[in-house]
Amino acid sequence: MKTIKDYNFSGKKAIIRADFNVPLDKSYNITDDSRIRATLPTIEKILEDGGSAILVSHLGRPKEGPEDKYSLRHIVDHIGNLLNREVKFADDCIGDSAIEKAKELKPGEVLLLENVRFYKEETKGDKEFAKKLASLGDVFVNDAFGAVHRAHASTTIIAEFFHENKMFGHLLSRELNSIDKVLSDIKRPYVAVIGGAKVSTKIDVLNNLIDKADDIIIGGGMMFTFIKAQGGKTGDSLIENDYLETARNILSYAKTKGTKIHLPIDTVIADEFSNEANIKSCNSDQIPDGWMGMDIGEKASQHFSAIIEASNNVLWNGPMGVTEMPNFASGTEAVVKAMVKATEKGAFTLVGGGDSVSAISQLGMDDQVSYVSTGGGALLEYMEGKELPGIKAIQE
Repeated sequence: MKTIKDYNFSGKKAIIRADFNVPLDKSYNITDDSRIRATLPTIEKILEDGGSAILVSHLGRPKEGPEDKYSLRHIVDHIGNLLNREVKFADDCIGDSAIEKAKELKPGEVLLLENVRFYKEETKGDKEFAKKLASLGDVFVNDAFGAVHRAHASTTIIAEFFHENKMFGHLLSRELNSIDKVLSDIKRPYVAVIGGAKVSTKIDVLNNLIDKADDIIIGGGMMFTFIKAQGGKTGDSLIENDYLETARNILSYAKTKGTKIHLPIDTVIADEFSNEANIKSCNSDQIPDGWMGMDIGEKASQHFSAIIEASNNVLWNGPMGVTEMPNFASGTEAVVKAMVKATEKGAFTLVGGGDSVSAISQLGMDDQVSYVSTGGGALLEYMEGKELPGIKAIQE
């Protein structure tokens, strides 16, 4: 793996593809800057070597060219404050403004380009657009794990113009090394905790993990499709009826591989999809009509926690319940606390996926597990065993 660790950037202008797709409030204040902070070590290494940094990113999903709410100018001062230096801004990413400011950039200086998605050529993977971006610098550094599953111009195609002078940043190399610890360099026992709403989005992930994990814990809305597939009563819970046979096949495949799949013993149910609903608990396969499952129950939380705490490798992707409603967040909190205990005992614990990352961050425990991934879709596709174009482009 070619990383910035062994490269001297003295006198070089490094184009850094970062993932600064951060949430902004109505006043354009950043509400979570973790993605920016994650890239700081890469920027600082380049500047300390005597190089300069040209930052490239997208923000949101603009549809018809430039939109002020998606402009990266809203985050330039914040990046400057984090780096403790001025960050210059170009109001375009390939036009005259970008060309002139990149040309004038001196060692130790930082330039942020405008949102690459203001051009449709970015998402189309246009080669000419990528070539114009590439012409701004001497070296290409990909540090945007959250975008490497896209064959976009600035994440993948741009690498074609750098031959030997292309590499992974600190964040992306850390991501790959950490994920490999739960996909290939495995310490047993190994448990994967998979939640979220739908089975349909996790089929390939589950099948890939069955080949690797000793135990797979299933929670969240997707658990009810598995429970119904086994003949259980699920009331008004979220069900993907088109995937009942798929669920049965996954359970059958796990048996042939000797991988134990654990479904929740009990469930917290509600009579409507609301935090103010009437609430009670019942066996997961005995949910009455008019009620829906909203979280794993206390027995399930204890059972899952015991499995997690006894493991040496833990992967968690997807919440156990409807975490945006406080009354249905306790199952997810139990998983987080169990992961922290496992980490304290020496296990390698990895958290990935937007909702999981939000949950552990809100609990203030994101620094008490081994690694919190910045990738959502990229992490899922990597876990499915797919080749990610942004990674392949650096390795070629």
